Amino acid sequence: MFKWLRKKDNSQAEEAQKKKLLGKFKERLSRTREKLKEGLSEVFVIERNVDEAFFEELEEALITADINIDTIKRLLTPLRMRVSQGELLKTSEFKEALKAEMLKILSLEPPPFPPEARPAAVFVVGVNGVGKTTSIAKLGYRLKNSGFSVLFVAADTFRAAAIEQLENWGNRLEIPVIKQKLGADPASVVFEGLKAAKSRNIDVALIDTAGRLHTKYNLMEELKKMARVAGKAIEEAPHQNILVIDATTGQNAVSQVKWFKEALPIHTLIVTKMDGTAKGGIVLTLAHLFKIPISFIGLGEKLEDLEPFDPEAFVNAIIP
Repeated sequence: MFKWLRKKDNSQAEEAQKKKLLGKFKERLSRTREKLKEGLSEVFVIERNVDEAFFEELEEALITADINIDTIKRLLTPLRMRVSQGELLKTSEFKEALKAEMLKILSLEPPPFPPEARPAAVFVVGVNGVGKTTSIAKLGYRLKNSGFSVLFVAADTFRAAAIEQLENWGNRLEIPVIKQKLGADPASVVFEGLKAAKSRNIDVALIDTAGRLHTKYNLMEELKKMARVAGKAIEEAPHQNILVIDATTGQNAVSQVKWFKEALPIHTLIVTKMDGTAKGGIVLTLAHLFKIPISFIGLGEKLEDLEPFDPEAFVNAIIP
């Protein structure tokens, strides 16, 4: 389960939120659940013994939720072995066994957020359009409400809209923003931002990074440079690299993770726009293929709609 470090004693509020979490997951992941239901309802509608024909029907249903073929194989191979060894599994028993296999894939322990270093330098990376800057705002909102001081660093200097958007969020949330002019060296903005975080005794610096340059190579080289410069400003920075993925892109998210892993160690993922897609199964694919934990998922547009990822609530929400 996700570890959220906090300064305030919000144990009662946290317990109340936990009770609401499953309901919220079920409500906001309805499109993925309905897509699965189209196939799974036919597979599970009649109580019967599981056989090879059942497995073939189930595979087709799981593909519709954008679960990668390799991930489906990982889910079903242990269950196929049980059946091939003579175990008689009813479809109702199989559904619970399938949930258990999904939980094995998803139960990767995310790193504590925020990191323990002070100031903690957090790089937020991802291609343009995935909701990266908005995710930074939502993280800042959560951090501030938990008693942390926060600084935004506008290091996506290649898009005027990115700087303006982060500045608008900073004004709205009363979080200071370090920025330079459009086209400035992103690494210099990172250096200035982290020096400011240090001098102001800020707890967490959230750093917005560029999502697109002229070529993928240039983007990755720029990210590497930013990371090197961050380490010069604050020892061992960046302390956490978060990759933001848009769930609606489906299997394209796989290539995005590969790209960014070339440049930086990716410690954890944020998966956005989960409420607007039937492709929610992508989180299973990413966890299986890359063994990278998911810290948060986006379940709506409001500031409070970035939720800590709960594997059990997720599985119970998507399996009809």
